[in-house]
Amino acid sequence: MSSEKDVHYRQIITKAVCGKGRKFSETKHTITPAEKPTSILGCWLINHKYTSAKKGDAVEINGTYDCNIWYSYSGNTKTNVATETVSYTEVVPLVMQDSDVLSEDLEVISRATQQPNTLEALIASNDRDVEVQVEKEFAVEVIGETKMTVQVNPNASVDEWDEEAWDDTIDEEEFEDLDTNFLAGELEE
Repeated sequence: MSSEKDVHYRQIITKAVCGKGRKFSETKHTITPAEKPTSILGCWLINHKYTSAKKGDAVEINGTYDCNIWYSYSGNTKTNVATETVSYTEVVPLVMQDSDVLSEDLEVISRATQQPNTLEALIASNDRDVEVQVEKEFAVEVIGETKMTVQVNPNASVDEWDEEAWDDTIDEEEFEDLDTNFLAGELEE
């Protein structure tokens, strides 16, 4: 049994996750097609792009995506697609934060755990616009330098590891049956 004076601790500076957060959101966009829509035939979101940065106790995500609405008009006799690039800002609060971060030089990693997706696209009450309900979710991590305290064994030696377990010597006999032209045969086929 070791005494208290045999226990040693060392502080290590390392990069680690210093903050985490997650946010699910629903947003409504209003899009005005070129013609007065009779019915909505489909709606899809493409070309999602975003950037993120730490702002105080949160991560701010700024992004865009193209909203494409396929609709009929002229009494359901013709169709068209209305496309509009939609911008958004999401603020994801950091629910876990490390107070021992050593510098402001932080790396922010954000992932869309649920890409923007259309929940519903309906003709608005003014019979001219289309209201699109969108859902999305982000998970964020903030990585920075922090201190960790680890317990070390002052009596341990790096020479204590098993040399035989790491012995990778190869005898000449193991090379006798080796075909040294094995690659040449594959290249000719």
